[in-house]
Amino acid sequence: MNHAEHALLFDCASQPTVGILSLPAAQRPTLGLLVIVGGPQYRIGSHRQFVLMARHVAAQGFAAMRFDCRGMGDSWDAQRSFEDIEDDIASAVGSFFREVPSLERVILWGLCDGASAACLYAPRDPRIGGLILVNPWVHTPAGASATMLKHYYLKRLVSRAFWLKLASGRVSASASMSAFSDTLRQYLGRRSTGAKPADDTDSSTPLPQRMARRLRASGLPVAVALSEDDRVAREFEELAMPTPAWQAVLSKQLVGLEHVADADHTLANPASQARLQVLTTGWMRAMIQRSVRTVA
Repeated sequence: MNHAEHALLFDCASQPTVGILSLPAAQRPTLGLLVIVGGPQYRIGSHRQFVLMARHVAAQGFAAMRFDCRGMGDSWDAQRSFEDIEDDIASAVGSFFREVPSLERVILWGLCDGASAACLYAPRDPRIGGLILVNPWVHTPAGASATMLKHYYLKRLVSRAFWLKLASGRVSASASMSAFSDTLRQYLGRRSTGAKPADDTDSSTPLPQRMARRLRASGLPVAVALSEDDRVAREFEELAMPTPAWQAVLSKQLVGLEHVADADHTLANPASQARLQVLTTGWMRAMIQRSVRTVA
């Protein structure tokens, strides 16, 4: 085996927090990958994704760390929203550097709202060397309804299977129309709301805007992986990426943008997981070359 693993216990706001280190054998890594867990799951990840990612990274000569935020997995205290785990990330980064003294920079890697949390945290810590965002969560009610209209209802309208089910009575026409009308009303209602606040520290500012502004403030290199079969990825692609705030980030700070074929939200397909692992280590090497911050 060309890597080693061990568990560690570190403190976050006086609460014991659990992490797992994956380290290359007989090397002193200068770059590490911190996996930030998204959603209500813990450090292993769906389909053991985070375990396999960390081991691949270590086998390529980098350090990797995955951990349970407070309230998840084996860590203590109440469960928190991704918008309230900046202290957890800071404690994990500090522990990572203590455990691996050769580290010079850490790349933040996050899936779904773990990616969103990474964006919100990035500008506060000069030890961060870049971010890898996988299917970033940029949910707003208007965005979700727009994505449903395009990627669910539009597909149903051109689906022969749907019309056959409708004709046979296996699908309720009234229920389908009611659900469609509700989604359309939500989309139109949200689109007609008033002006958005400009202060990205205000929690009422749309999440995509806050994330982009934090990334711009960090000046850090960013890489993005989007699953082909995932509405969360489509929402990011269609409703966040075209905005001026995200265009500013992607035009100046982007290291790579990849659409992962045959992949769902959690990359259940082993081939898509393997592709993401290769992308991750490639992006880490690219970020080494851009490790000095350039503030936007």
